[in-house]
Amino acid sequence: MTNIPLVTEQIKFLVGIFAILNPLGAIPIYLSLISDRRAEVMHHTAAKAAAAVAIILILTVWAGGAVLSFFGIGIPAFRIAGGLLVLMIAMAMFSAKTSMARHTEEEQVEAQAKDDIAVVPLAIPLLAGPGAISLTIVDAHQATGLLDKVFFSLGILVVALLVWLVLRLAEPIGQRLGRGGINIATRVMGLILASMAIQFIADGMLELFPGLSG
Repeated sequence: MTNIPLVTEQIKFLVGIFAILNPLGAIPIYLSLISDRRAEVMHHTAAKAAAAVAIILILTVWAGGAVLSFFGIGIPAFRIAGGLLVLMIAMAMFSAKTSMARHTEEEQVEAQAKDDIAVVPLAIPLLAGPGAISLTIVDAHQATGLLDKVFFSLGILVVALLVWLVLRLAEPIGQRLGRGGINIATRVMGLILASMAIQFIADGMLELFPGLSG
């Protein structure tokens, strides 16, 4: 049976995942790539991108630990590396910018020439990029049993549904919030991520060097 501490971890995980996916911050890029296409195409792209995000992160929940084991990478070291990556993304969000770890100018130019942007670059790396994958692996490590991983997976489906809603309503949301409103939301999410990143790094350091706790 899932215990209360793990439920709390799952809630924190879902908040962190939504923050690092930051679909609100992706709206300007998304609209710049697809606003000249028919509404049906935009709606299909939003649904396909959300589905791809769900698949990528759920696969990470179930297979991420095995990948780390294959390469001989321990969770403490991965916490530190993932924390540093998430911190880089959070610092870019403080400036209301898209981190180069998520989306580069070269990828933007390439995407403008593509007919279908739902999976690449929208789902990955713009939404479910290295930061989101790292965060998922670290938090899914808390899930020790089958039922726990199922709950994590269901939570990801909820987040993916929220991503779909934001992308589906990208035009009215963009018009209502404006660039300033989106930037404020991005900075708030960046603050959440920065705090989580520091905690990841601290936890990893304490696991690698227990003497630091003294």
